Amino acid sequence: MKKVMMGNHALSYGAMLSRSQVISAYPITPQTQVVELLSEMCSDGTLDAQFIKVESEHSAMASCIGASVAGARSFTATSSQGLALMHEMLHWAAGGRHPIVMGNINRSMAPGWSIWADQNDSLSQRDTGWMQFYCASNQEVVDTVIQAFKVSEALMIPAMVILDAFALSHTYEVVDVPDQALVDKYLPPFKPAIKLTPADPRAFGGLTGSEHYMELRYRLQKDMEKAPALIEATGREYEKLFGRDLGLVDPYLCDDAEFIFVTSGTAGYTARVAVDDLRSSGIKAGNLRIKVFRPFPFERVREVLGRVKKAAVVDRNCSYGVGGIFCQEVKSAVYGRPGMPPLFGYIAGLGGRDITVDSFKEIAADAMSKARAEEEIVWIGVKK
Repeated sequence: MKKVMMGNHALSYGAMLSRSQVISAYPITPQTQVVELLSEMCSDGTLDAQFIKVESEHSAMASCIGASVAGARSFTATSSQGLALMHEMLHWAAGGRHPIVMGNINRSMAPGWSIWADQNDSLSQRDTGWMQFYCASNQEVVDTVIQAFKVSEALMIPAMVILDAFALSHTYEVVDVPDQALVDKYLPPFKPAIKLTPADPRAFGGLTGSEHYMELRYRLQKDMEKAPALIEATGREYEKLFGRDLGLVDPYLCDDAEFIFVTSGTAGYTARVAVDDLRSSGIKAGNLRIKVFRPFPFERVREVLGRVKKAAVVDRNCSYGVGGIFCQEVKSAVYGRPGMPPLFGYIAGLGGRDITVDSFKEIAADAMSKARAEEEIVWIGVKK
């Protein structure tokens, strides 16, 4: 079934098709429509789930954790300040190994108070132990929610499915809605080995001494290291059923490229238009869109960068005092390895400012005019 839907509703359909059993909801712009539609689905019987209305985002995640402990597949969604309020509970979810899936609509952090897009909200949570999937289309949102549940439940690690505010959340696109029977074949019911039940009493989240704590974190890290291969394997399995591969990265015209953009989110599709224009003028450009940020796709990034002469990492975020967060991660992936190109870091589009095709052409012209980066950050589109 093909259906025209906004990005927020693509999250809702992904949660519905995944047969989520508990939906915990607190509204925040620009996420509210995600849980509004899910509430309607629960009310009219489209989705057989418990819909929990809570008093804050902190409680929303706490409810999801409780549901997961009891063996239920749980989902929620949030944005910006709401995600920040959840921060403590994100650690509880990951450290407790609860495979919750959460939609996050990238919205700038206040102050100044903003409802527009950049990535600092989700990237501020990068060290909490959650997998992070960055989407660039509404189709990718639906598909990724389903895949995220499959990967999360295999590894017992929670996952965020992330999309840009308004550029995707409120933009309507044609979506091929997967057939429920095929989704059920791809994603079986959640049946954790250990859950909270009177028939088999267990304790969860108790005090842990130094003789055990480090091993728990070691296991989380080692299981996170299994995720890249599993994401690619489940992506190929998804392609066999639905015709769409779900991998770690999305390379565009990178095989023969001499210069590439490294992007994420909806900016990755804008970069494709710039690549086409640059190629028409004789510049062998390409674009590498990073779809999965945690775990970081080291090998796939190295494979592409090892073939090019220069790369420009375009960040819609800033780690203040350092620079673009994706840029720092890409640097760590290529540092000290032979054959890697010089990297140039750019920041654009904060607070929802447009990253246009001309922005990418400006970035390409700047990077190609220099042998190596002359400053840690080049800001694009700043009014001076």
